Amino acid sequence: MATQVQIAVDCDDPARLADFWAAVLGYELEEPPGGFASWPEASRALGGADEQWNAVVDADGVGPRVLFHRVPEPKVAKNRIHLDVRAGGPRGTPKPTRRPLVDAEVGRLVGLGATHVRTVEEADDYFAVMLDPEGNEFCVC
Repeated sequence: MATQVQIAVDCDDPARLADFWAAVLGYELEEPPGGFASWPEASRALGGADEQWNAVVDADGVGPRVLFHRVPEPKVAKNRIHLDVRAGGPRGTPKPTRRPLVDAEVGRLVGLGATHVRTVEEADDYFAVMLDPEGNEFCVC
């Protein structure tokens, strides 16, 4: 049996990144536990600090939960791990089919607040390197 994972993202503005990534992934904002108006309120009531965080979840329960946790320090280096947003179809989709799908998704994500860094075209590959609103790298492929 596979192990379930959660993706945790350190950030400055958890609400902003949660909104962005929910739109990118087609996820939903995770509601705080019943009886609480916000996640910080729930954290305080459960004995935790007044932490600032938000999360997004796949409504179908297939993809991993993504947690956005506020941290005091800024991002200072390239990510050692990143997400690939597979907009161009499943692995093995021919490049002529993938290219317009990737380009369309890049345009949509720029409209949501992403930055398009560069597009890479190789013999059998086509993808775009992007930054989310806080500068975290990801690719559209």
